[in-house]
Amino acid sequence: MTSLRTFIKDWIPPIALNAVRQMRGGGIVFEGDYLNWEEAAAKCSGYDAENILAKVLAATLKVKNGEAAFERDSVLFDKIEYAWPVLSGLMWAASRNSGVLNVLDFGGALGSSYFQNRKFLKDLPEVRWNVVEQAHYVEAGQKHIQDKHLRFYPTIDACLEENQPNVVLLSSVLQYLLCPEEIIHRISRIGANCLIIDRTPFCDAQEDKLLIQHVPSSIYKASYPMWIFSKHKFLHVVKDEWITIASNLSPEGHVCSATGIEFSFEGFLLEAYR
Repeated sequence: MTSLRTFIKDWIPPIALNAVRQMRGGGIVFEGDYLNWEEAAAKCSGYDAENILAKVLAATLKVKNGEAAFERDSVLFDKIEYAWPVLSGLMWAASRNSGVLNVLDFGGALGSSYFQNRKFLKDLPEVRWNVVEQAHYVEAGQKHIQDKHLRFYPTIDACLEENQPNVVLLSSVLQYLLCPEEIIHRISRIGANCLIIDRTPFCDAQEDKLLIQHVPSSIYKASYPMWIFSKHKFLHVVKDEWITIASNLSPEGHVCSATGIEFSFEGFLLEAYR
């Protein structure tokens, strides 16, 4: 059976595989190739809708209270799906700092990545996990979720007033920012020596693509603009400030949009120049 699945994956075109994934209930659709962010955003509901926060909060509380094992994008799982490259990067950063881990998790929702990895983090001598998020997420996180290890901040500067992160985590967030390059340059100046990028879409084109991601109501009904980064261009942006230590293909793998744009979700572990 394994060899048959491998054969199918190797020989069926990505657009057909994407259709199969949607038929199996994935339901997330990527469409368009828009000229600018404003054009795409005008056709979207956005990511800051209260119904999204309500679902994420309810799911995160179940994980925090031990009623579920894992949450991603408000969807609950009875078994943790580890992102091993991310966990390796976190442990690598801690090992270079006498076991101390101080994370700036930019766009980290209500601490999904923290709860995903806390089993492995609990024996480190010191862990501070700092989520920088939208104001309404921060308010919910501070009221219902945070504890002595997990904290929430509305801005990078607010986080830096109380922390000196040694690692920055950007997990499935850069593609949803109006100006992702500005964030890359901003975090490059905070003094962290490790940058982990995860679940981020890249293509082989020379220029970035701009699509709309439609999330089905089975998760939460929403749509928002999403960059598909030119890998060549992206690596050129980061190379003056970061050294690429490792790269990986994320579980989402290779995807083809409804309009035929092929891309893949990937991750990188990077070390700051010193």
